[in-house]
Amino acid sequence: MIVVLVEVTPAGEVVETSLEAMTFARDLAAAGGGVPIDAVVVGQPDEALVGTLASYGARRVHALTGPAYDSFSGAAWAAGLMAVRERAGAVVVTAAGTPRGNEVLAHVAARSGVPMAANVVSFGSLSPFTVTRQVVGGAALEEMSLAQRPAVFSLAGHAVEATPAPAAGVGELVAETPEVADADLVARVVSTEEPEPDLSGTLKSARVVVGAGRGAGSAEGFDDLLELAELLDAPLGVSRVVTSLGWRPHHEQVGQTGSRISPDLYIPCGISGAIQHWAGCSSARTILAINTDPDAPMVTKATHAVIGDLHEIIPAVNAEIRRRRA
Repeated sequence: MIVVLVEVTPAGEVVETSLEAMTFARDLAAAGGGVPIDAVVVGQPDEALVGTLASYGARRVHALTGPAYDSFSGAAWAAGLMAVRERAGAVVVTAAGTPRGNEVLAHVAARSGVPMAANVVSFGSLSPFTVTRQVVGGAALEEMSLAQRPAVFSLAGHAVEATPAPAAGVGELVAETPEVADADLVARVVSTEEPEPDLSGTLKSARVVVGAGRGAGSAEGFDDLLELAELLDAPLGVSRVVTSLGWRPHHEQVGQTGSRISPDLYIPCGISGAIQHWAGCSSARTILAINTDPDAPMVTKATHAVIGDLHEIIPAVNAEIRRRRA
């Protein structure tokens, strides 16, 4: 059996990357002969959330409830997840490769005495069980064997497309109140603050991202890029030099010391593509680079490239998008 840790938004909806994890688990279950899939959520889900997970193939939805789960604690969530796994006899424990997903699974793997594979993009052989995962900031792929049980791994964002199951699962709701040791609550969330709009969470989950680098020229050189982002309903992501110069806020930075993104389309404009930036965007499915330098690393690695000044190209693109929509 496969157990999937599912994250839920404050509005009570399943996080998209968790639906991707359910989809991946369903493919793995089919390859293994149709083993069942159970979802684990923290808190009391409503009927709509349970219905969503059932539509993605969940046999049961285990709800972790109790004072220990009122706020996030990686160790406490792991204790609850392990209790569900042990009772169900699951041989695979997985989750989306989010900060929380990776933290909880790391606890599960350490307590189980097994290795953990982070940022998996596909699976291969089932005996022994092998997975392929992103390493070096997504610049390379590594094949890893997970021969011990349980097999513990997180799924890289957008490695698969979230799709409902051909036949829905039963979606039986099971309330769980596993005991949590005091030691597991030493590190926990004790308070939260409302974030500023357009923080990196939006950037990391976006399907389209518009990028901007030194080629913007100045802090005043982003108007056309921001218009393009608005037309495409996309966030703006920038290189480190842009934030270092104070042109844009740090939460927009893409790269090794910023956000790592996996959009369907990334449009880096005026970004040379240094290895630090590439570490944050190499998982993009399609890259359309706009740059004056045909030999820039970003251009040579891009799926498509337009050679020219972004301050000439982007206004023309924006005008064409507006014309076609009119």
